[in-house]
Amino acid sequence: MTDTTVQKTEEKALPRVSPATDILEREDGYHVFMDIPGVRREDLKIDIHENELVVSGRAEAHGGEKESYLEVQFGPGEYARTVSLSDMVDRERIAAVLKDGVLSIHLPKLEKLAPRRIPIQTA
Repeated sequence: MTDTTVQKTEEKALPRVSPATDILEREDGYHVFMDIPGVRREDLKIDIHENELVVSGRAEAHGGEKESYLEVQFGPGEYARTVSLSDMVDRERIAAVLKDGVLSIHLPKLEKLAPRRIPIQTA
């Protein structure tokens, strides 16, 4: 009988950071900009939980086996950020774009209902 040794490869926990974020209010809604360098679209999630928009992503290491980091400021890691949603946000029309390491999320405002007169019928 041969002994087989099972080696567990322990995955190092990646540092978790809250990305630098700007939130602007404009006439058409709210605009959220997050710096998430190194995160690919397929490694990014945006979810809505009740009144919160939850953004999470993972950046993988981009060095080779024979390389070692001398300084790391945006290397491998996990990004997580939660943004509170106003009741004025139209949740059905939220849109997101990832370009050049910046995630842009548009949170459109609900259309204002125009005032109207209620017709009165005779019985």
